[in-house]
Amino acid sequence: MTKEQEFTHKSLPCQQCPLRKREVFRDFEGDELEFVGRFKKGDLAVKKGATVLVEGAHNPHLYTVLSGWGFRYKLLEDGRRQIVNYVMPGDLVGLQGSLMGEMKHSVEALSQMSLCVFEKAELFSLYKKFPELAYDITWIASREECMLDDHLLTVGRRTALEKVAYLLVFILDRARQSGLSRNGTLALTQQHVADTLGISLVHTNKTIARLASRNHLKWEDGGCKILNQEALAELAGWTPGSGVKRPFL
Repeated sequence: MTKEQEFTHKSLPCQQCPLRKREVFRDFEGDELEFVGRFKKGDLAVKKGATVLVEGAHNPHLYTVLSGWGFRYKLLEDGRRQIVNYVMPGDLVGLQGSLMGEMKHSVEALSQMSLCVFEKAELFSLYKKFPELAYDITWIASREECMLDDHLLTVGRRTALEKVAYLLVFILDRARQSGLSRNGTLALTQQHVADTLGISLVHTNKTIARLASRNHLKWEDGGCKILNQEALAELAGWTPGSGVKRPFL
């Protein structure tokens, strides 16, 4: 644990979890909630810019994002970074390391974050005693695969204009569902956009300027303010999900 992380056993009880109030999430049954409450070992507070998990590390925990957001990324030896996805409230972090033995990517906090901490050693008791929760974890992993499919399509086949439009509307849709954005503003930098889409910062800046000239967005000091979500979605050829309630731990 780094100095940017603070673990506490005095955690928010699962019965009071704010995520249970959001319509996007499937709530627990009584016995499930009791088990998850025992499964949870505490809360982890992470400062903005801190590393949550490091590629190659062996970590005894997995986490659910309770508040704030971050991004998953991989690095080449020369420091070039590829952001592969963003993590938001309700997302499970560290499952790959729990099942594969070590992390295959890193996670960095884009804002101050609060994470629910679970002991990965107890994960298998969930599979034995609560098959519904085990199915939920399978669902979460499948959803992540679907998102990565869309990201790969974007990086490989969409034009630069379509890439940026897709990424911003995709993030905004997820942020609104998770309660992170209520006014259409996304607190990220153009470097994050470039590192996600695999295009240069200069190209990213020019592409964003073209979208701004169409009044689709406005880039401010605090990040990007989306002015026309529907136009960006149409430009990218992207539609949001079906609205099925999501499970979480």
